Amino acid sequence: MIKKIILALTVAISSFAVADPIVTESTSTSVSTTNGDTTTTVKSPPPSAISPAVTVINSDVCVVGYSGAAQTQVLGISFGGTAKDENCERIKLARSLYDMGMKVAAVAELCQDRRIFTAMLNAGTPCPIDGKIGAEAQAIWEANPERQPK
Repeated sequence: MIKKIILALTVAISSFAVADPIVTESTSTSVSTTNGDTTTTVKSPPPSAISPAVTVINSDVCVVGYSGAAQTQVLGISFGGTAKDENCERIKLARSLYDMGMKVAAVAELCQDRRIFTAMLNAGTPCPIDGKIGAEAQAIWEANPERQPK
């Protein structure tokens, strides 16, 4: 048993042994000189004029949307708007008059278009004028050609 204690003490003492530190000394000097020219090129997307979206969603409106754009290296412009479709309006008005039972008024509305006016004359049924229809209307149209639609 004493051998075991001595052995344990020997191991314990040897594990506490301190080694001598290693000391290293060094000196360094560094000098750096840099000369350079820098050129920066910025690449950007080309200028662009974007035309606005003009939409007419309601199908009961007689307008048409239009838009456009133009771009140069210096100046860009865009525009948009709506244009009234008079033929569409005329058809809607005539349809409304006809639905209200006013058939002669509906035909008179359509007759404001030169194409309808000519078609009615060619069919032998001249457009109504001043409340007159048929032969009486034909006589008024012939006496007043300036009143015919252009």
